Amino acid sequence: MNNSRPVVLDRDPRLRLGLCCIFRDQPIKFASTTATAIGRMTRADGLAKLSRLCQSNAETLMAALQFCARNGIGCFRITSQILPLKSHPVLGYALNDLPQGAEIVARFQACGAFATSSGLRTCFHPDQFVVLNSPRPDVVDASVRELEYQAEVAEWVAADVVNVHGGGAYGDKPKALGDFARNLQRLSPRARRVLTVENDDKSYSPLDLLPLCRNEGLPLVYDVHHHRCLPDGLTVDEATEQAVATWDREPLFHVSSPIEGWNGPKPQRHHDFIDRNDFPDAWLGRRLTVEVEAKAKEVAVLALRAALEISL
Repeated sequence: MNNSRPVVLDRDPRLRLGLCCIFRDQPIKFASTTATAIGRMTRADGLAKLSRLCQSNAETLMAALQFCARNGIGCFRITSQILPLKSHPVLGYALNDLPQGAEIVARFQACGAFATSSGLRTCFHPDQFVVLNSPRPDVVDASVRELEYQAEVAEWVAADVVNVHGGGAYGDKPKALGDFARNLQRLSPRARRVLTVENDDKSYSPLDLLPLCRNEGLPLVYDVHHHRCLPDGLTVDEATEQAVATWDREPLFHVSSPIEGWNGPKPQRHHDFIDRNDFPDAWLGRRLTVEVEAKAKEVAVLALRAALEISL
């Protein structure tokens, strides 16, 4: 794939749409492995294989960013396993443990330079096991390791968001949010700079999280689908305004549509595509990144772009 400059198709360049992690139709695939597979190897052989996978993923990330740039997709969410098993409690590693570790870092830094020069945004969204307010110390320890790893890679690739959910309520929402705030103190300044928090569809609505965001200086990633599943008295327009106010950089939000409609049995489940009516009018005309959480991936992003161009 070539390094041609991005095609800017939006009539309003302030709004950018984001692609999440993988592709549906494009032959762009990230490599992975399992702890079981690596655990069967000697440490040296395991590190050699992990080194090859990391190098391959750096090349794949460049291909993903080039696709986004060519097709006017303004943001790419990087898979949490871009460095496979990096934060594993037994099999984890530092980059200087890997053969060609310095070269791997340089390749990811090249991805960051390309993203910056192409006007692309990159971000991370750690897996569900990252729970900063868990009552289990081992879960919190694992969460901190994962966030530090992703913050390290974020620095290489010029990502400005590592986004987490609020975690569980554990029968006492104020205490759980207090635990979340206290465990933030365990993070390095590098991790704190990029950390954001997102409302979910079961425990924490925007109204629940906004005080935490204001008190701790955490931007709120407003997920409008989750908010519609877990309403809290704020309108979409009100939640949008209050979420935007928590950001010291371009806000990043999420949009998705229910696979069986809003009156279906499980509106939390995501559709392959985005219904244009589910995209808030309050988001149009803003300098804003909207990640498209849809199963059709790049096809869904491009379809939404086409639909929004009618009204932009």
